[in-house]
Formats: sequence, structure tokens, C-alpha cells
Amino acid sequence: MGRVTERRRVLRVREGGVGHRADTLVAEEPLEIRLNGKPLAITMRTPGDDFALAVGFLVSEGVVYDASDVASVVYCAGAAVDGSNSYNVVDVRLAPGVEVPDISLERNVYTTSSCGLCGKASLDAVRTSARQPIADTPPVRVTTRVLSMLPDRLREAQEVFERTGGLHAAALFTPEGELLDVREDVGRHNAVDKLVGRALQRGGLPLSRAVLMVSGRASFELAQKAVMASIPVLAAVSAPSSLAVDLAAESGLTLIGFLRGPSMNVYAGEERVMLPA
Repeated sequence: MGRVTERRRVLRVREGGVGHRADTLVAEEPLEIRLNGKPLAITMRTPGDDFALAVGFLVSEGVVYDASDVASVVYCAGAAVDGSNSYNVVDVRLAPGVEVPDISLERNVYTTSSCGLCGKASLDAVRTSARQPIADTPPVRVTTRVLSMLPDRLREAQEVFERTGGLHAAALFTPEGELLDVREDVGRHNAVDKLVGRALQRGGLPLSRAVLMVSGRASFELAQKAVMASIPVLAAVSAPSSLAVDLAAESGLTLIGFLRGPSMNVYAGEERVMLPA
């Protein structure tokens, strides 16, 4: 298993002087995800929670939705050049009866640490493949007071970020602001997949009473992952993309951007946001 952080020697330049010192960096390594032995996707990720990342990715692709859909998740042996296990290749085996998508016809996905599922920008595909549409989930409302506290609570839970300053994070909260889970990764889409995958492994899907808080912007890919996991509220500290807003409006997702203290923009699903009196 790769390390979450690594140490590197750097030249540090400050007003008070110049000198060499050791610096802590976040690790970034490729992870190949295979489905029933066939390559499906490669993502650049921070090592850790790789099994959750793999099954969470499959949730966002509409392949699985319940722990019973997965027969096994294993590292592939002999993945390194020298024949040893690199722990950078994961194979997910589906349970008998679970439909296997035609990988030869689908695009094999290369996802970078910044873009997520590039090229899959189809609102219709997400809407028709969601197992439990958000519109069919029990009603959830969250106050602006609770929302205003989430960015600070997310930052407080980022253990590796405090050491490196180089990680994105995603967290699940209750509508009352209680932290349920938090994951860090060099890619914010990977952090969300790890959250969703961990929830699936625990039998916690659908996440129909959860608020997803992410660092950075709210891209289409993050909105897609929220919809596929039946998460009704997605909040981000930065801006959403136009396609993310379109998807939120189409699917019934509450999408909040520029969440910084008491200030926020509600781009879709404002009926779930309880305004101050």
C-alpha cells in the first residue's frame, strides 16, 4: 500500500533567510480499476481507501448500488514492473446476476486528479440511470446556520491537509450538521467516490438524508456522483459549473456554491434551504 504522504528536500526562501529543509507532500499514484478482470478506468489518487474508491466509482457509473451487488474487491498481484504487488490495480467482481456493462463499447476512462469523468456530460444518462431519484427521497431541509458551519468543520477534519496543504476533501453531514464521514484525496472526485464507496460497503445507500460538503468547486462530475448516490444537498466552497447547475435543476438536487460562513449562493433546490427569520 502506498503512503498518503512523502518527504522531499526543498530549498525554502523566506524574508528571514534561505535554507534547505524537509517538506511533507501529499502522495499521488495511479489506480487502475478493473471490472470482472477487464480494465475500466485509471484515476490519479492519494493511496488509501482504494476498495471504497473503486466501488464508489461504480456507483457513479450506475453499475452497483448495494453491497450485495459486489462479490469481491481485491488488489491484483504482480502489477509492478518487478512482478511484486504495486497495490495500484484493483479488480471488482460483481455478484451473480448483476449486469455487467459492455466495456468494449463504453469509453475506457482516464480520470485526472482535477477533472473527474471527463467527457460524460449527458444529463439524460444520469437522470435515467439513477437507482433512486432524489425527487423520490424523503424531504430534507437544512438551515443556513448549519450550512454556514460546514466549511470550518470540513477543514477541522482534514488531518492530512494540515500537514501538506495539498489535498481536497469531501464530507457527509446530517441535516443538523453532525459529521458522518470525511475523506481526503488529491482529486475531489476521488474523495467523493471514497465516501460513497464506504457508505455502500456499510449498507448505507441511499444517502437520502445526507449533506455533501466539498472543498473547491462543484463540477458536473461531483453533482453526478451526488445524484447517483441519492444525496439531496451538495455544497461547495467555490463556484459550480453551468452543467452542474443544469443537472441539479433536472434531478432535484439542492446545489450551493460559494459557501463561506453565512454567505452562500443557492443555484438549485432552494426549497431545502431554511432561511433565517
